[in-house]
Amino acid sequence: MLKVNDLKVCYGAIQAIKGISLEVNEGEIVSLIGANGAGKTTILHTITGLKKAESGSVTLFDHNLLATQPHKIVSLGMAHVPEGRHIFAQLTVEENLEMGSYIRKDKAEIEADKQQVFQRFPRLKERRKQLAGTLSGGEQQMLAIGRALMSNPKILLLDEPSMGLSPLLVKEIFEIIKEVNQSGMTVLLVEQNAKMALSVASRAYVLETGKVVMQGNAQEMLQNDQVRKAYLGA
Repeated sequence: MLKVNDLKVCYGAIQAIKGISLEVNEGEIVSLIGANGAGKTTILHTITGLKKAESGSVTLFDHNLLATQPHKIVSLGMAHVPEGRHIFAQLTVEENLEMGSYIRKDKAEIEADKQQVFQRFPRLKERRKQLAGTLSGGEQQMLAIGRALMSNPKILLLDEPSMGLSPLLVKEIFEIIKEVNQSGMTVLLVEQNAKMALSVASRAYVLETGKVVMQGNAQEMLQNDQVRKAYLGA
């Protein structure tokens, strides 16, 4: 479905991504874990066209994403929930969701999907007419995910969805990620909370300073001494 091959990305003279390869198969949750500065967010930005690659390839259903403009990547079936949420603070919750469906013309299906988002996130329904900037951090994260789902994607890219949230809300967000995946959505998850990321994923890649240093079954990684020591505080 999504294939990244020998990807190299630079910031000036600094090589941030050093020949990374990974793939995400249909129906999976794949997690990228690693410390701050490992290159996780840069990979997502390069996949979605927000950052230019030096070399390598990124394909979605055999479409060359590196040669595709960012706004057209959405219409190929990919949605990106960025780090920091980036909701439209001066628009209402409902208007934010409608912005997520801007590439679509099917009004009845858009409305049905909006109701499905409200069903999945009851707090958003309660606050549908409220300005998004007045929501709590957890509610904003729910809105960012809901807005992405409104584009009716086949694959969802999530960047640090647990950042700044209380443990209770982190648990809730990860339950939602599992639920979204079980409904048929493929997920590529970037997350510093390695324990939560591995607990929901089928496979995972461990990044260190722009390189993949380990990959494999997520449940096996949860038991791996090296991973536990470096990322799980064990």
